[in-house]
Amino acid sequence: MTLLRRPRALYAAFDRFPTRKGASTHIARFAPALFTEYDGGLLYVLGDERLPAHQVEGDVEIVRYSVPVENFLERAVAFGAHLSRLLDEAGDTLEVAHFRDPWSGVPILERERRYATVFEVNALPSVELPYTYPAIAPRTLEKVRASERFCLDAADRVVTPSRTTRDFLVSEGVPAAKVAVVPNGADPVPTRPRPFEAPDAYLIYFGALQPWQGVDTLLRAFARLADLSELRLVVCGSARSRPARAAEKLAEKLGLGERVLWRWELPTTELEPWLANALLSVAPLRATERNVVQGCAPLKVLESLAAGVPVVASDLPPVREIVTDGVEGRLVPPDRPADLARTIRLLLHLPEERERMAEAARARAARDFGWDRSVALLKDVYRALRPSAAASSAPRPTEEEPDVRSAEGPKVAVA
Repeated sequence: MTLLRRPRALYAAFDRFPTRKGASTHIARFAPALFTEYDGGLLYVLGDERLPAHQVEGDVEIVRYSVPVENFLERAVAFGAHLSRLLDEAGDTLEVAHFRDPWSGVPILERERRYATVFEVNALPSVELPYTYPAIAPRTLEKVRASERFCLDAADRVVTPSRTTRDFLVSEGVPAAKVAVVPNGADPVPTRPRPFEAPDAYLIYFGALQPWQGVDTLLRAFARLADLSELRLVVCGSARSRPARAAEKLAEKLGLGERVLWRWELPTTELEPWLANALLSVAPLRATERNVVQGCAPLKVLESLAAGVPVVASDLPPVREIVTDGVEGRLVPPDRPADLARTIRLLLHLPEERERMAEAARARAARDFGWDRSVALLKDVYRALRPSAAASSAPRPTEEEPDVRSAEGPKVAVA
């Protein structure tokens, strides 16, 4: 394909956009922040058969890589190769490139360049891939780590949404002065009428159902609340993925039956009424390397606070950055269904305590986690880069740090 414009700014993400996942919410906030600073630009993301491969929205040109490649790493390789060709087309007009993953970062950073670069680290594939693909080869993971290392070293700035992740990156050798914490945000959720099919009393879990989210812990805890016959659990999943189907099977095995209501890929306008009318929002994150060491910044927790819904969440370092135990909700030991059930039961019997927590949750979200504040911090990063952009350049990966593009089998043809 041929670009219609020669962009000054690029935002690249190996994520489908738009979807109901947290990554999509991030892109929807951060990409416009970049493009307002540079009078538009190029957004390069993943797509599918339902989304146009090429479109123009105002002063933003959107290119989606939509070629169906089943193997994850082969798709990542092809995505990066296509981005490299787009960079060739963009020529020398590019002033800044913001990317969310090494698949985008390597082609952006490996060339002789005069543009500034920002690496947004929400999670590193080398940490997450073993959870999604347990059979992944150690040699492949080493290649992925080498590409991550190259991106962390070569990028001008690194931004991340949590202090836990910042500390992890610094422990991996990234200079502290290079890393900026730009927290996730959440918009205030107004009071919404109860969905007509909603039960009178329910807990809510919403978002993705990857293994590290701990939905299995929540289901086992909910099974311990069987005596609360009117209580229901509503699970609003961002996609009906393989882990989501596994969660449905576990619910059946636990005999939860109609006590769990499943809803899939709800748009924000439909999700918000479910969230706003829940008694409690539950975020049962597991104590994994992904959550505890690398860190995370769960949007579901922030959005629950913004809706004035008390949160019951795992007591993990990144969660403690958002929720204070006993103030906006309760923090419980991770991976312990009995403790989770006991805490939920206690709060259900304390309506005045829940109301106090709801007020504190709204206040905390408004004070510390508005998207406007996050966008302003990100724009500060862009503005600080401008004076040095012209002098920025980086070497290609060395033989000691192999390029992930050779990690998995033959090259994949890109349309």
